[in-house]
Amino acid sequence: MTEQHTQLIKDTETTRIIGHISGKEPGPTLILFGGIHGNEPSGVEALEKVFSDLKADTPELTGTIVGIKGNIPALLKKKRFLEHDLNRIWTLPGIDKIKNKSESERSVEENELSALHQLISDIFAKHPPPYYFIDFHTTSSPTLPFITINDALINREFASLFPVPVILGIEEYLEGPLLSYINGKGYVSLGFESGQHFTQEAVTNTISFIWLAMIYSGVLDKDMVPDYKKHLDQLRSSANGNRIFYEVIHRHRITNADNFQMHPGFRSFDDLQKGTAMATHNGKEIKALKDTIVFMPLYQVQGEEGFFLIRKIPSWILSFSAFLRRIKFDSFLVLLPGISWSNHSREKLMVNLKVARFFNKPFFHLLGYRNRMVDETHLTLINREQASKNGMYKDAFWYKK
Repeated sequence: MTEQHTQLIKDTETTRIIGHISGKEPGPTLILFGGIHGNEPSGVEALEKVFSDLKADTPELTGTIVGIKGNIPALLKKKRFLEHDLNRIWTLPGIDKIKNKSESERSVEENELSALHQLISDIFAKHPPPYYFIDFHTTSSPTLPFITINDALINREFASLFPVPVILGIEEYLEGPLLSYINGKGYVSLGFESGQHFTQEAVTNTISFIWLAMIYSGVLDKDMVPDYKKHLDQLRSSANGNRIFYEVIHRHRITNADNFQMHPGFRSFDDLQKGTAMATHNGKEIKALKDTIVFMPLYQVQGEEGFFLIRKIPSWILSFSAFLRRIKFDSFLVLLPGISWSNHSREKLMVNLKVARFFNKPFFHLLGYRNRMVDETHLTLINREQASKNGMYKDAFWYKK
């Protein structure tokens, strides 16, 4: 066994770094976040357990693994957030504004973002690529464990290694998640929702996911993990064998001023028939407008999404999409009327819907674009493939040329 540097800070209520282990040999850097939402402590608990086991067994690592606590003040109070949702303020303009404020001028979550942003910058400065980022969460309703990703091919390929369903497109409906900020830099980044808040299954699923992530990222050799099959089986069993890719097609948005009540008994991935009563929103009954699948129904006080709706993505669509992206088919789109690049970096398309009305959202999704409405007649489309640092991962066993 080669000697390696190990640092494990005992769990205290205000400790940011849960654990930090670097092997003797350079290699990938795996960064794991728990507790970005303060009412979701399962990720923190799982990270503490895994780092404790790593310290006790001292397996030979390649590269570095870092475990990080997210919203510490909110974790102490077991609340999703105190002033602002920490997982909704990671926008480039927002980060710049926060940097220009003093600590006393910032909100609780702005100070947490500042600390995390500095920590991420330090990791980039001190540890080499390739970088892998994973953010651990739980949901307010019962659910299968699942992965959420921004739809870049490197994310798809890495996510497909895990025996759980994968959700594409949620970034189109959310403003400012941590992983969208990371993914905008081009790095592999996954969100893992391990189960319902405060359940042992959620902790167990997260522990298994961490061990698999260490193996699949190349930080730890599979032969060093005698429980590899056990961890694989844990996630496979908890997900009921579901490894389907889904796409978010609708978000039911709510605000703090709204009176929203989800009807009891709904679980993520439940099939819904047209006409099923789902919730009441400001006294109005909300029903399914067609046969669909419910996703992340809200059963907690804080939150901006009452529920999402998703649909399955056929495997041939995923394959065709990957083909179009690899041949850079989108470079031909700007030759068509109504479509142009919105900036010099060619990461955004501007679409005039009056002129290019023959295109629709699913078509652009094939090419890796997710839309933001500019006004009633224009879309701005952001392509994750443009930013992806594919060359950073070309030597990974899972990377597809």
